[in-house]
Amino acid sequence: MTAAAAESHRRSIHWPRTLAALEVRNYRLFLSSQIVATTGLWMQRIAQDWLVLELTGSVTAVGVAVALQFLPVLVFGLFGGVIADRYPKRRILLVTQSLAAALALTMGVLALTGAVQSWHVFLVAALLGFVTVVDNPTRQAFVSELVGPDRIRNAVSLNSSVFQFGALLGPALSGLLIHAVGQGWSFLINAAACLLVVAIVGIIRVPAQSTGGTAPAKGQLRAGLVYIAHTSEVAWTIVLVGVMGVLGLNMPVILAAFANNEFATGVSGYSMFNSLTAVGALAGALLSARRTEVLRLRMLVSTLTGLGVVLALASIAPTIWLFGALLAGCGMLSLLFLTGANSLVQTRSDAGVRGRVMSVYILVLLGGQAVGSPAVGWLIDHFGARPSMFLCGGLIAMVAMVTGLAIARHAHLGLEVDLHREHGRSPLHIVQH
Repeated sequence: MTAAAAESHRRSIHWPRTLAALEVRNYRLFLSSQIVATTGLWMQRIAQDWLVLELTGSVTAVGVAVALQFLPVLVFGLFGGVIADRYPKRRILLVTQSLAAALALTMGVLALTGAVQSWHVFLVAALLGFVTVVDNPTRQAFVSELVGPDRIRNAVSLNSSVFQFGALLGPALSGLLIHAVGQGWSFLINAAACLLVVAIVGIIRVPAQSTGGTAPAKGQLRAGLVYIAHTSEVAWTIVLVGVMGVLGLNMPVILAAFANNEFATGVSGYSMFNSLTAVGALAGALLSARRTEVLRLRMLVSTLTGLGVVLALASIAPTIWLFGALLAGCGMLSLLFLTGANSLVQTRSDAGVRGRVMSVYILVLLGGQAVGSPAVGWLIDHFGARPSMFLCGGLIAMVAMVTGLAIARHAHLGLEVDLHREHGRSPLHIVQH
């Protein structure tokens, strides 16, 4: 029995199934910090995107800012996983969140004093990307340490719910602040949120057996890659996540263009679009937290295909209200996919290599944005927001279906028709040859 499981076993109060991971005190502390932290992060994202658009007048520049934030993950992401496996994760998070607070504070001061220039935003975005290289795989693996394997799926779903609550609240607050006093205060609030994470992580006491790391040795990075290559469910999931990263996580660029060019709603519309997406994502996270069946790759394939179809439909929506409703659908499907993929990768990975596996997961997810965001920004500047969004949705659906067929072929799966089926059973069955 893990330390987290032993702790929850000693407790007389049992939480509902949807909140099972909250039985662990350390996780409750950590999740409480994430509520404020994700709200501040989304406030900074909205402020950053709109600040770049205001300074440059270019949607491509917004894509470049997003890309710079994730480019370090694309280049150095694998080494972040080695660091996460090698050193105590709690100590790493104290350092990374302190650095994130310093960067947000710098941007806030520059914006409030009127000294900010576009290159300042690009530089800080890139530096924050280097922090993300280490912070993200460490954060993912740290949650596993806090709750243990039995509750990891529920914890991932709750993390996603909190993230989407921040994505719902943050854009709305940031939009109000930008209207009232400019972008600077959004950055300062995020700096305070990061410092709150530092304070709460500082009081978490991780069991001694979980605080150590892997001893330094040659070939640790290669060993992680070999492990992924020989664990087919993890490998195929990461392929699907890569599709999502390149084509499905460029919504800030697309929504900025729709708000500025298609519907002429300005920053208030941009905040509203992000909030509607977050409403759907929050619903998806809550649905995911309630699910108890074993995760399968085919569920990920079908969810990603559905997302591509809804994105394509949103691109041709004639009214702002229909567009917003479809955005909520996109948010729900995106979250169901990402929560499922994250849970599958973590539950199928051994604890000793989980940091390295999650670094590859984050590499393709966030690194994909470094490739996709500027490309989509360029497409929007040259062909418009609607064709670009339609292309992204169509490619997601097509690539997801092709990947699903490749998975089926690799697993020697086929479809059989049984006309002599039992009552109530489907005549179609997937079988392994």
